[in-house]
Amino acid sequence: MNKSKTLAIVLPGAVILAFFLGFFLSANLNYAQKGAPRQETSNPLTKEFNPTVPLTEEGESPFVKIGEAVIPAVVNISAKREISIRRPEFEFYWPFEDFFRDFFKDFPRLPQRQTIRSLGSGVIISEDGYVVTNNHVIAGYSDVIIKLADGTEYKEKEVKIVGRDEKTDIAILKIEAKRKFPYCLLGNSDAIKVGDWVMAVGNPFGLEGTVTVGVVSAKGRHGISLPNGPSYQDFIQTDAAINPGNSGGPLVNLRGEVIGINTAIKTTTGGNIGIGFAIPSNMVKKIKDQLVTKGKVIRGYLGIRPEPITDELAEAMGLKTKQGVLVAEVLENTPAEKAGLKEGDVIIEFAGQKFQDVDEFRRLVADRKPGEQVEIKYIRKKEIRTTQAVLAEFPETTAERPAREKEMGIKVRNLTPDEKRRLKIKNGVLIEEVQEGSPAEEGGLREGDVIVEIGEKEIKDVNDFTNAIKEEIRKDKKRILFKIKREGRTYFIPVKRP
Repeated sequence: MNKSKTLAIVLPGAVILAFFLGFFLSANLNYAQKGAPRQETSNPLTKEFNPTVPLTEEGESPFVKIGEAVIPAVVNISAKREISIRRPEFEFYWPFEDFFRDFFKDFPRLPQRQTIRSLGSGVIISEDGYVVTNNHVIAGYSDVIIKLADGTEYKEKEVKIVGRDEKTDIAILKIEAKRKFPYCLLGNSDAIKVGDWVMAVGNPFGLEGTVTVGVVSAKGRHGISLPNGPSYQDFIQTDAAINPGNSGGPLVNLRGEVIGINTAIKTTTGGNIGIGFAIPSNMVKKIKDQLVTKGKVIRGYLGIRPEPITDELAEAMGLKTKQGVLVAEVLENTPAEKAGLKEGDVIIEFAGQKFQDVDEFRRLVADRKPGEQVEIKYIRKKEIRTTQAVLAEFPETTAERPAREKEMGIKVRNLTPDEKRRLKIKNGVLIEEVQEGSPAEEGGLREGDVIVEIGEKEIKDVNDFTNAIKEEIRKDKKRILFKIKREGRTYFIPVKRP
């Protein structure tokens, strides 16, 4: 073998051997140098690592302490209602079809009774037993039962429905018991930020005392299409798992404060997919205070029908932005008409605040007090103008105490000025819902009827209705006489007293 071939084989091997020898010696020298500074790594298992959720002194997750503090104040809420289901007609086929149909035509088809149960959550917010939950958990139901984390149950006269508000899906209950209850504080939802850790507590699928953890995914969500509404939306979005049965339970921050009431999920499967919505605690505080003190929610009212500004509309009107709302209609004898607003105006500021869309505008108006004077900035024929409006009380307040109408099996609301004008009546309340199997249904009252008199008392609004029913129930007679307007005609309908 010649020398050139030998070198070609030996030299690469020598180079590799020298590399590994140098690596070994370097490592040994590094460990042998006592007192030499050692460079630390970013290994998350080292003591210097500072996780996003720090451990407690006991080495536990902080969510352990939060759960221990919050779970005793979270309650299970159940209720029920009965509905009537009518049996289907008999089905007959040739050759005896006509004979049997004529034979059975006079047989009564009696309705069958079926019980539907509601299951949700709630949170105690005071030591004297006030409970916040969702309106849809109890609306239309009876026999509300509140079960505490320790297994104690309260029902019938021990549970009082203080008030409920459909527009925000908030209801306030009161446990009538002489004891002090564990409770949670309502925190400041405005202080929560996207990315903050939160914990949801409730009874998903009836599994009591369940906690799930996630973060705030977004704030100010509105325009969400949900089966139970609500119409006024300013949701906190979270990826903490929320499932059926969680409704009404609290969403809490790392201090254990309630910053939201879990309300709904966006799902295609019926279960959690990481998009849940909670009502902000600051909204809950406002509604709770009015329900407790007044039994209803009083909102500001301007008297217009607002519409969103689309790209096409902005282009046609020569608007530089889609921000604001279009005045599609101004109702007669309302603050808007008195302030000089007209159809075609574009409102861009309300009470010094800008807004993006119809939902945000409606919420701004509703949050103001009746009688308050506000400045409105609007565009008319490409010119920016301002006007002053004194707000009225929203005429369609459906957050009244539900006691007497519940007994009759009907749900009523005040008429809007537009409805009064269209129906050509001055006063009355509109029946929104008639419960199946109730005295109202059996008596012949229907959805869409306008109640103008009960007994001999004229009905101007919901308060008149509630007081009149209360008085009639006290009287010693079997039926209550309703005077109603239906499709332009007047009817007198006797309804059995509940």
